[in-house]
Amino acid sequence: MPIRRLDPILVDRIAAGEVVERPASAVKELVENALDAGATRIDVAIEAGGKRLIRVIDDGCGMDERDLALAVERHATSKIPDGDLTNIATLGFRGEALPSIAAVADLTIETRALGTAHGCSIRVEAGDKRGLSACAWPRGTKIEARALFSATPARLKFLKTERTETSAIVDVVKRLAMANPQARFALSADSGALFDYPACGTDQARRILQILGEEFAANAFELDASRDGVRLFGLAGLPTYSRGNAQMQFVYVNRRPVRDKLFAGAIRAAYLDYLSADRHPVAALFIDCDPRIVDVNVHPAKAEVRFADPGLVRGLVVGALKQALAEKSGRSANTNARAAIDALAGANGMRYRAPPPANWSVSRSPYAPSGFEETPQAAFDAGPPMADARAHDAPSPEAESPLGAARAQLHETYIIAQTQDGLVIVDQHAAHERIVYEKLKRQREETGVARQILLIPAVVELDESRMNALAPALDELAALGLALEPFGPGAVLVRETPALLGEIDCKRLVENIADLLSEEGDSRGLSRRLDHVLATCACHHSVRAGRRLTAPEMNALLREMEATPGAGQCNHGRPTYIELKLADIEKLFGRR
Repeated sequence: MPIRRLDPILVDRIAAGEVVERPASAVKELVENALDAGATRIDVAIEAGGKRLIRVIDDGCGMDERDLALAVERHATSKIPDGDLTNIATLGFRGEALPSIAAVADLTIETRALGTAHGCSIRVEAGDKRGLSACAWPRGTKIEARALFSATPARLKFLKTERTETSAIVDVVKRLAMANPQARFALSADSGALFDYPACGTDQARRILQILGEEFAANAFELDASRDGVRLFGLAGLPTYSRGNAQMQFVYVNRRPVRDKLFAGAIRAAYLDYLSADRHPVAALFIDCDPRIVDVNVHPAKAEVRFADPGLVRGLVVGALKQALAEKSGRSANTNARAAIDALAGANGMRYRAPPPANWSVSRSPYAPSGFEETPQAAFDAGPPMADARAHDAPSPEAESPLGAARAQLHETYIIAQTQDGLVIVDQHAAHERIVYEKLKRQREETGVARQILLIPAVVELDESRMNALAPALDELAALGLALEPFGPGAVLVRETPALLGEIDCKRLVENIADLLSEEGDSRGLSRRLDHVLATCACHHSVRAGRRLTAPEMNALLREMEATPGAGQCNHGRPTYIELKLADIEKLFGRR
């Protein structure tokens, strides 16, 4: 078959496939154009998930007749005045957005530039351009894209449901709104208004909280760090305030929202000590740098970037987050305390009831059941409290400590401690797990993990996949205090274990570490995640739920928590304690 030139309209439709993947892609391009035009108010309206209508109205600088005629031509742009692709300071710059949308939809633009006598409009229907005409549009630009993908029914067929496409548009507009607090953003659908974020000027933190909510504000910490001309700032959530996916991670490079593996990996590495593999932190991070050291033109949708020195940026993100987590992670998420209070109050809300009269007695009630007059029921005799450490027995200086003084142990699992202004409930296993983990890490860094030789080596049988995962890592495991050696087909011999762990279940520990290494996929994964192996060791040694503790043991655990980095959560991101203020408790009982 001979080579021939494609029809220009077909060329535009093929190019549109790279730029406009779905309605959310079109919304992103149009909102970016509005921001580049200096808009301070952007209104977005959609119908049928963007398939029937996308309308974007802004109060930006607008266009005159000449600019409007060129705006729908391919590769026509006002965003690169000097043609230098290494110095891009705008969101859009390729000149592909409007012609690509026009190639697969019915596009109408009404606009008016500042200082012009009247507005002008143009319509492009499935790539067929109509002439310019005058209009009465007051200021800025209105763009409507109707019947998206009607000219390419194959693409239309593969779109998701209206709910899914609407959700994607909401996410796109929110990500652009977060980076631009100077503008007001409103989004509405045929079902009604979805959100309306007022302008915040230069208050970036306020815009973040508008989008992520006050609950995030109560469980987040600030970041502001710089290295070699690259600045990182924003808010990140406590490990105990985490999610099941990474959708609540917002990352920006020079105010451009990106979804880049570099940042995803850096955030994951920073939280490695604090979250399990199935949990993801919430964060809004901003990178400011010289545009010349970052290439934003490596992805058709501009969702990925490439840095001249990716190691510098990754190191900045990991280092800043780790340092902040070490300083702040002694806190437990406030939402845990609020959830506890809500649970106590009941699903329908607890109502305060006035106490009965002072002279009221159940025995004098005409409805009093027999057998309840004087003798208490044996079922209500719970016996003496476990590890009774009541304050009135002896003065307790520990009560002035941050985590207070131990008062009792509930169900041989939870420690109740009294603080100066409330009480603390501690999960003894989670707390001790973090303490042992940090001790193992410190030993490894300072002197190497101390080992103990087993009097009788333990034989652990493993299947082939686990054996293959352990085999390349035996030397590294030995450096962590766990000495293993092959013991025939399908078995290993445990000769030494970390001394700090004491007596442990060798079989279960070796099996869990083998499973961890299998998930990594290669032996190099162990070098990157030695801390996870230590965390597994710590979990197997920690004080178990169901172990009765004495008052001195409980107080010793509380004091160690106060001196341990990251004591607010265990190695899996679960909270180690919940604090209830006295004021909250008084509200539950109607005293406030």
